[in-house]
Amino acid sequence: MTETTISSPITLTDGAKKHLERIREEQSVPEHYGLRIGVKGGGCSGFSYLLGFDEPKEHDNQYDFEGIRILMDKAHGMYLLGMEVDWLEGLNNRGFIFNNPNAEETCGCGTSFSA
Repeated sequence: MTETTISSPITLTDGAKKHLERIREEQSVPEHYGLRIGVKGGGCSGFSYLLGFDEPKEHDNQYDFEGIRILMDKAHGMYLLGMEVDWLEGLNNRGFIFNNPNAEETCGCGTSFSA
């Protein structure tokens, strides 16, 4: 069973929320899907971030952040606690940015870290 918690250990900026809502609409993401945020082994610095819409799984915690359901594997919380997800729209870069206070080192691309 999944566990539902009121407050989210992750925050999303207004820019990230708007872009995620646009993705959900453009890709016709089913209503029962939530935003999966997690980590996986790999990347330049040891861990890479996961971000995408997915169905809830058995080992997930579920959170609500201002109306957006966030899904996170219970084992990933220690790596992501306090993280902020932002959306960058610039001339040289465009994409999601992960501001993670638990990262000891990050790589130049900003999508991997070590803890």
